[in-house]
Amino acid sequence: MHSSETRSWPEAAALGLSLADAVGALAAQALEREVALTPKPGLVDGRNSGAHRDMDSSTFRASIAAIGPFLPRFVALGERLARRSAGAALAAARPLGLACERAMLAATGGVNTHKGGIFAFGLLCVAAGRLHGRGLRLSQQGLCAETAAMCAGLAARELAGGGEARSAGERQFRQYGLTGARGEAESGFATVRTHALPAYQALTRLGASDEEALLQSLLLLLAHNRDSNLVARGGLAGLRYVQDAARARLAAGGARGEAGRAWLRALDDDLIARHLSPGGSADLLAVCWFLARFPER
Repeated sequence: MHSSETRSWPEAAALGLSLADAVGALAAQALEREVALTPKPGLVDGRNSGAHRDMDSSTFRASIAAIGPFLPRFVALGERLARRSAGAALAAARPLGLACERAMLAATGGVNTHKGGIFAFGLLCVAAGRLHGRGLRLSQQGLCAETAAMCAGLAARELAGGGEARSAGERQFRQYGLTGARGEAESGFATVRTHALPAYQALTRLGASDEEALLQSLLLLLAHNRDSNLVARGGLAGLRYVQDAARARLAAGGARGEAGRAWLRALDDDLIARHLSPGGSADLLAVCWFLARFPER
């Protein structure tokens, strides 16, 4: 599937590809759509490298090229384990996820461009395979529910541990109760389903371009997502700063039109100066685009 093409799941399936290849292609395209979208405050895009000094759009594209071959493998794994427990499927997916991360790091010279994306799309691709393997319809609701089932209890299990916190995720969980990417997956991507996805679908139905709908969806994610990347760089104050700015812009007209784009460019410059990057929201934006390719139920 060419990266410039935008297809729904039924259209992708009709191409005669295997389930694994069709779903994997949509997942890769979601990652491509995210990096190409411009302007994205504090993030790598066609305008600049955001608040990052070790990566640019070419780094992201090299990363996606390395990740792409793994995505159908996640789907196939899910299909093979369709009748196993959700927990068993998650455990089986971990080695493949780690191999995918190693391929990403090899392609980027050690730069973490898509660890969150690999986590989210690895789960969604396994979920797609499990649903298909049980003869169930691939839908937004089904994919999110299956992901939530696989991740039940994951955040507390992996972040609450005893002793000294070993990672930023553990520190954020203990200090602020933030669950990051694990919590979002455990909720079946509730932030996407509640805020970004309804807006994206409503705007596209009204005739907005894919780009316009994605920019508005990103603004909603900035306003509502408790982005652990922002907290890692700027503490809770950095998170609140971005959320407050996004909410004020939503009240003033949102991301659409030249006024919206000008505001996004100004916030981009601001976040670069503050060294803030909402990377968690970028991952969820790609999830939003991917889920929108499937029927709701």
